[in-house]
Amino acid sequence: MNVKETKLPGLLILEPKVFPDDRGYFLETWNSTRYEQAGIPGPFVQDNISFSTKGILRGLHFQYPQSQGKLIQVLSGEVTDIVVDIRVGSPTYSQWIGEVLSESNHRQMYVPPGFAHGYCVTSETAHFSYKCTDFYNPATEHGIIWNDPDIGIEWPIDEPILSPKDNAYPRLKDIEPENLPQFGGI
Repeated sequence: MNVKETKLPGLLILEPKVFPDDRGYFLETWNSTRYEQAGIPGPFVQDNISFSTKGILRGLHFQYPQSQGKLIQVLSGEVTDIVVDIRVGSPTYSQWIGEVLSESNHRQMYVPPGFAHGYCVTSETAHFSYKCTDFYNPATEHGIIWNDPDIGIEWPIDEPILSPKDNAYPRLKDIEPENLPQFGGI
């Protein structure tokens, strides 16, 4: 497995070894020992899969104070995945990373607690999978508007299809600091 660090400390891009043959391929998507050695802490307690069609944008979501780490990947299709550092006091606060995740590149991304996350489907359909380090709690679910001009994310489309909830989220600057994760003390 190849592990790439990003400009956002703790956010990792993983390229698992793929073993192709004339029947298809095999790859290992999780091995607690190997992934812990790569810097991905566990334990993971919940697995989720979402299905979306082209142009759907989900995010930017975060959980606080019950923050979750996520190991994400695309099982079919392709997405542009976005992660934003929203930890108050972080040297990379409000900076973002974008990465194409697809069924053909097999990349995974580890999103540590304290980051906002979203993705936009660029293929006709996509199955998106994520392992979480904490259970979903609707009382701790929050978000940031997808096109916050202060963050300046370069999404692959200008007019995505959004849920009413995702379309109503505030800008990052309008969220009180005490309602965001703190750098070094998530």
